Amino acid sequence: MKTKKSYGKKIDSALTLWVKLARAHLSVQKKVSENILSLNYSEPQFGALECLGHLGALPIGTVGSKKLVSGGNMTLVMDTLEQGGLVERIHSKEDRRSVIVQLTPKGEETFKEVFAKHSEFLVNLFSVLNEKEIDTLAALLKKLGTSIEGIEEKEEKEITK
Repeated sequence: MKTKKSYGKKIDSALTLWVKLARAHLSVQKKVSENILSLNYSEPQFGALECLGHLGALPIGTVGSKKLVSGGNMTLVMDTLEQGGLVERIHSKEDRRSVIVQLTPKGEETFKEVFAKHSEFLVNLFSVLNEKEIDTLAALLKKLGTSIEGIEEKEEKEITK
């Protein structure tokens, strides 16, 4: 929907960018969610498998924070993956409160299969862009995200003064 009002070049450009970015994000997220569900995993389950598959054994809280999943929900996610024989919990001998999770051999195989399918899906999803466009878009999004994170950190420091 093209607006009939103009708020000035800078504001109009910012609003247009926001709408295009939001719509693209929603479209991509919808398709990615559908793909993950077609692989028979919830997004938190897939995220945990992906995190452990790429990074190896980690404290359960670290997996949750990397995937933006609350502690209680991550426990439920790990329970489900453990019941499926995909992960195992290892209690630390040094700190009994600490629980490390890692993929089992079955979990490693499952991760490889699921990640290969998901990766191929992403390649197809972004195939409208050529390699140079993908690199440019990735760099621009990183620049935007890093800038926003810097602003947030600055604001947090101002608040705590």
